[in-house]
Amino acid sequence: MGPVSSREGRRWQAYGRGVLVAFCVVAAALNDMSFAGRHLAAVITAALVCGTALLVPRLRWPVAPLLVTVATAWWGWPLLPLLAVALFDLAVDRRARVAVGCAVAALGANLLSYQDTSLWTAQSYASTLLLPVLAVLVGLWRGGRSRLVQALAADVEHLRIESQLREEAARIAERSRIAAEMHDVLAHRLSLIALHTGVLATKGGDMLPAPVVERLGLLRTASVEALTDLRDVLGVLRDPDAAPSDAALTPVMREVGELADEARAAGQHVELTTDGLPEQAPTTHRLAVHRVVQEALTNARKHADGAPVTVRIDYRPPATLVEVTNPAGTPRTDTVGSGYGLVGLRERVTTLGGHLNAGPAGAGAWRVAARIPHPLGIEQNGTPT
Repeated sequence: MGPVSSREGRRWQAYGRGVLVAFCVVAAALNDMSFAGRHLAAVITAALVCGTALLVPRLRWPVAPLLVTVATAWWGWPLLPLLAVALFDLAVDRRARVAVGCAVAALGANLLSYQDTSLWTAQSYASTLLLPVLAVLVGLWRGGRSRLVQALAADVEHLRIESQLREEAARIAERSRIAAEMHDVLAHRLSLIALHTGVLATKGGDMLPAPVVERLGLLRTASVEALTDLRDVLGVLRDPDAAPSDAALTPVMREVGELADEARAAGQHVELTTDGLPEQAPTTHRLAVHRVVQEALTNARKHADGAPVTVRIDYRPPATLVEVTNPAGTPRTDTVGSGYGLVGLRERVTTLGGHLNAGPAGAGAWRVAARIPHPLGIEQNGTPT
């Protein structure tokens, strides 16, 4: 229940309480008239004072129970409904012993008070005993239910916040993984640039013009400095417990076919269809495809053990496409996961300007699909412009 709905519910409860107390005040006047009516003004005044005390939140404890108990003890039957309201409030607030004490005091003192509207007449014995007892019991039930609902609402809110924190942690972890992967990719390529430019500048110094040698030296120096800056800026994002950089490069150096082969070796039935060449897509797309297929195959093993998995990949411009589907299977109980792998995948794909869909595909099947548009600098044949 949201804040607006909660406030609306409390407002209607206040309206209902006001109507009930007003009805009890009117009933007190009518009851006094039906019994004798000689002290109508005094009874109405007492009922109005007690009703006001019951409606003002600051007077609800302990002023209201005290006033209603004293008034009921003296005027008897006409004010018994107001006493029931006071006892109900006490029971709701977990003051059952006080409620019982007020009821005993009012009923006991009424034996010695005003006799025309006494609670202890032959016609009112049952109501005298039943109404206070019923008010206390209903109040106890209402208070327990209200506290239970509040506790459940608090638990739901805690679970919602925990889920948000877990999703945010999954997104942050995926961003860190992307940064670490790109650090390794760029470091690898900048190292190659620095190596080859150094070789050219050293071995081709006699055959190349001096300006070219100078430019090669500048290029090598710039690539080495860029590599150092890259390691300083992005290297801090690496998990200290992570594997060495060779393992971090695994998604780049391996293709999805190796994932399919590993899954088949583990007993999965995987059908892989690939259109285009991986080189036609940016490295970031290949990393994303690798992670999507890896996560989808893992989920298929967990939730649809024994079901065949179909993997379709298209690296060709204008967008990299990947789709993994599997029919219903037997869920496994020996696997434990965070349940937020798809959150990380969605964060990765969204970061690249694409979108990822994961959900039922009919007849118990499951489908994970991602579309990542190629940068504008890639032509239809897949080569950079």
